[in-house]
Amino acid sequence: MSCTTESHAYVIFGANGNLAKIKLLPALYQLHCLGYLAPDVKILGCGRTAHARDDWRDEVRKTLAEAGADATDCLNGFLQRLDYLAGSLNDATFYQALGNWIGAGECARNVIFYLSVSPELYVPVTVGLADAGLLAETNGWRRMVVEKPFGHDLQSARDLQHALNTHLGEEQIYRIDHYVGKESVQNLLVLRFANMILEPLWNRHYIDHVQITHAETVGVEGRASYYDGHGGATRDMIQSHLLQVLALLAMEPPVSLEAESLRDEKVKVLRSIRPVDTAQLTGHAVRAQYAGYQQEPGIAPGSHTETYAALKLYVDNWRWRDVPFYLRTGKRLKERRSMVAVRFREPPMQLFQGTSAATVHPNWLLIGIQPDDVVQMEISAKVPGTETRTRQIVMDASVGNPGERKADAYEDLLLDVIEGNRSLFLRYDEVKAAWNVVDPVMRAWADDEHPPLQYPVGSWGPKAANQIFGQAGQEWRQSMGCNGKADFLPNAAG
Repeated sequence: MSCTTESHAYVIFGANGNLAKIKLLPALYQLHCLGYLAPDVKILGCGRTAHARDDWRDEVRKTLAEAGADATDCLNGFLQRLDYLAGSLNDATFYQALGNWIGAGECARNVIFYLSVSPELYVPVTVGLADAGLLAETNGWRRMVVEKPFGHDLQSARDLQHALNTHLGEEQIYRIDHYVGKESVQNLLVLRFANMILEPLWNRHYIDHVQITHAETVGVEGRASYYDGHGGATRDMIQSHLLQVLALLAMEPPVSLEAESLRDEKVKVLRSIRPVDTAQLTGHAVRAQYAGYQQEPGIAPGSHTETYAALKLYVDNWRWRDVPFYLRTGKRLKERRSMVAVRFREPPMQLFQGTSAATVHPNWLLIGIQPDDVVQMEISAKVPGTETRTRQIVMDASVGNPGERKADAYEDLLLDVIEGNRSLFLRYDEVKAAWNVVDPVMRAWADDEHPPLQYPVGSWGPKAANQIFGQAGQEWRQSMGCNGKADFLPNAAG
């Protein structure tokens, strides 16, 4: 396969961290093996740990081997792209050395700076690069990739944006959200806008409510201090990932798939979300901790940081008025599962009243994000026999075919940065609108002296989370396929 990108340098700050080792370097390796990197593209790792170039290449070789890379010409060719520069990110001499490295390369005109570092270093690194003259786009381009979180609340996001804008244009900033890069999340656009069968039903007249779930079985292993001080389930998942999924589900068709058109429609959705009534917060939001969270090493005594959060939101526009969107995320839950569950309204007339088919099964559209990349539709059908009895059947389709390789989200996103495609990256007004949604909830929780609810490890979270539905017969979908009971679920009356 011939390369599809122009020459450039990829500079990774925090090259010895988990993100670089687990995601960034494996993704760049795959892009190399697939032929997407120009021959003279160089990748520079930057970190405080002193490494000779060959020593770092050996470290990367071991990391990639553990991830399944074979000792092939492809791996050896990738390692030849790598170089390393040690130094302090607060030291001007480091940026001078970085400038010398960039200037000596064949691809010095175009540079991508990836900030795989703690958020408090975003501004110092930007200032250091600017003071060394490394952000100026004179004969080529400069792009900066910023990991989430972009701020820890609305005001800090504004401060960070102001600091970055002092040295960078908005078109140079790539706020990455790897969740949006997942193929199953990108597939939401195709499901919605490439299938006419859904569009007439995709509104308040036919949809009862929408659930968006991200459940994890792991706790805060390895990042307890950061999670407790700067994270929490609302900041970590809802403000970024789940609100992005909501925007893709609720947005109007963009005029094109060009980046600004797509992001314009997402911003409209986020701005249309009705402010949460904090005076009646328990009916709209739930927070909780898994049992034993406060005994984890690195967790502050008496911490109120939530490991589970659920919100009920409304999008106040013509299409979605009064249709609730339920978002939830949690750690140490029963299953690792991310999914979208769309429940449709019941038929306007119950034609089968008085028959053995009187029990109505709701129709669902289920979209698996992980670990199942599938689309399912649940409908009612007649059970064979002389009586009119119904059961719920599932029409099930896997999105991928057996043997097809699924690209990691970072592969797509890193390639998009190289190609200058910003459609899957967050614009600042998106970030600001998302903080506007969750900030009032987080402030209300911060002012609440009551501790978060507790839930058992291995459960689906606190039972109180079902209360935000506000009506009998509605609860969280836990699994795909008739709530995981069977592909064919008989009517209880039969």
